[in-house]
Amino acid sequence: MYGWRGKIGIIIPSLNNTMEPELNKMVPRGIAVYATRLLLEKGLPDDLEKMAADTEQATDLLKTADVTGILYGCTSGSLIKGVGWDQEIIRRIEERTGIPTTTTSTAVIEAFKELGIKSVAVATPYVDAVNKIEKDFFESHGVTVVTIQGLGYTTGEELHRESPETAYAFAKQMNREEADCLFISCTDFATIEVLNLLEQDTGKPAMSSNTASLWSILKKMGIKDRLDDYGEILRHL
Repeated sequence: MYGWRGKIGIIIPSLNNTMEPELNKMVPRGIAVYATRLLLEKGLPDDLEKMAADTEQATDLLKTADVTGILYGCTSGSLIKGVGWDQEIIRRIEERTGIPTTTTSTAVIEAFKELGIKSVAVATPYVDAVNKIEKDFFESHGVTVVTIQGLGYTTGEELHRESPETAYAFAKQMNREEADCLFISCTDFATIEVLNLLEQDTGKPAMSSNTASLWSILKKMGIKDRLDDYGEILRHL
């Protein structure tokens, strides 16, 4: 039987090609991942906000799969309306299902706190308008964004051409001495293969949206398997 220790239900943008494979690669033995999708064609602020309109329907679909934890798996989509938007999404899902829930942006803030991160350098695939909202969100939670830069992509087709090596080079380029951590934003940006290398080469934690998300939902589900291959945060389970 799959998911005999726990079943993670994820709600992801329809264009996302990365989160499911990365989570399935990382999850501990006995944990299964089940996904449903919300329509998103472009990663622009209005589209990201509209995507959340069908959250309840997606939640109902996951509940029928008997999941034991739910993750709203989109960084920008879970913070696009600013402070409190992530908590509003969590409230909507938990009231609908009674199932422990987190969002990616919630997970990232919790992971920063877990590692004592006060300042961060951020690499994203986003356009500037989304980067500004993300910067404001992080700083409203007491984390200084030393630098944030995006690739200017709005479609999955653009992002899916990029390799983990691109993520490595881009994040390393963003590194600043005053940053406590490197963060690669976006659950659709393939990164997990290079996070340990970034940590070795920069001497500081490197985190992605997907590693933070997995860490958070596993903690909510009471799963405590230390994972060593994907950056510092997953060694803190």
